[in-house]
Amino acid sequence: MFKSINPATGETIATHAPLSAAEIEAKVAAAHAGYARWRTSAYAERTALLSRIGDAFEANKSALAEMAVREMGKTLKSAVAEVEKCVSGFRYYAEHGPALLSDTEVQTASGSTTARWLPMGPVLAVMPWNFPYWQVVRFMAPAIMAGNVGLLKHASLTQGCAALIEDIVRQAGAPDGVFQNLAIPSDAVGGLIADDRIVAVTLTGSEGAGMKVAEAAGRALKKVVLELGGSDPFIVMPSADVAKAAKVAVTARTQNAGQSCICAKRFIVHADVHDDFLARFSDGMQAVKIDDPMTDGTDMGPLSSVEQRDTVVSQIAEAEGEGARLLFGGEAIDRAGAWMTPGVLVDVPPEGAFAKQEIFGPIAMVFRVPDIDAAIALANDVPFGLGSSVWTTEAAEQERFAREIEAGMTAVNAMLASVPEAPFGGVKRSGHGRELGPWGLHEFMNLKAVMR
Repeated sequence: MFKSINPATGETIATHAPLSAAEIEAKVAAAHAGYARWRTSAYAERTALLSRIGDAFEANKSALAEMAVREMGKTLKSAVAEVEKCVSGFRYYAEHGPALLSDTEVQTASGSTTARWLPMGPVLAVMPWNFPYWQVVRFMAPAIMAGNVGLLKHASLTQGCAALIEDIVRQAGAPDGVFQNLAIPSDAVGGLIADDRIVAVTLTGSEGAGMKVAEAAGRALKKVVLELGGSDPFIVMPSADVAKAAKVAVTARTQNAGQSCICAKRFIVHADVHDDFLARFSDGMQAVKIDDPMTDGTDMGPLSSVEQRDTVVSQIAEAEGEGARLLFGGEAIDRAGAWMTPGVLVDVPPEGAFAKQEIFGPIAMVFRVPDIDAAIALANDVPFGLGSSVWTTEAAEQERFAREIEAGMTAVNAMLASVPEAPFGGVKRSGHGRELGPWGLHEFMNLKAVMR
């Protein structure tokens, strides 16, 4: 039985029964049959459905947002913004999908070849709790536009969100089998990947989950996209607007209570501006308003669960054991639920094990570096390579960071964020493949050469 527990109160707000083996089989069979019909649907039918789903998300914005707040603790303001981003994602593919799937003619020595994008089949998505709607839309919208169908295995924490998504898609008129929610435990995923009716799998989650899914997909010789962890650097150079960088840094570390793969986690600051940045950043982190996530003006609610909060607290103890110094915060708040205070760690040994971990909570590591070479070296000295943010007005420095930081994304003088139009994904142990834009649309498609 899945339990939805409000992390702001610790109270169980709902229970959800997992599907039986017969129910799982019925849904997979429905996806298989639904794909047989949907694969030949006209682009106009696909874009119309995406538009209706986007409209339905907008019409149900309050219900969706409130469910996310209750199940995983994000603030109401951020939950509303997440739903609005979902609407933009549906509308992006509805507007641009047909053009992105247009044929390309190639002239060869023997004649003409048409490169054509065709669907592949049912795609299984294993999605996390931290952005319970946007993560799903990033796979669902391009899957529908491609002519594929989707099966969602959502996190155990957010089964209410998953059921609500399925209801809204059905109400928007999606044909049978085009999108379905699978309320199943993680140990059922391997069997689904092995099922011949499922052609591909996409996962957003931890390294451990990614390795298991990739192993199962490899055994079945199936395409897989993985968006895993990150320990994103936030680099500040002497030419930067330090006041602005410090202000953005607070949001970049505490948004979603620090529970985002692309949250800035390691703040790498040039020695010339280190002390100024640290003072401003510390003031901002200590000023973060922690309160009921449903209340206006709250900056940060609880973490997603007591277990997640306790994991972050234990990571701080590990850092201190290696010689790091906690300037302030990082404490569990003595009240029901999964509350803690934001904190800042300094003097973290760069060569230690802790410096190479991902902290999935509102704790920042601040490092001092003497020059750009050291900044780039430290930024890359982790097993991850998802995102990065660099702050400099020097064009040459911007180009070096863009070229040399080992990451799938780099934001210049801005906080990193995902948008429907741009590719999203990482390198190294942050995964492989891309979501969003034309790249996400094409990941699970057959690029077929038609030679005449």
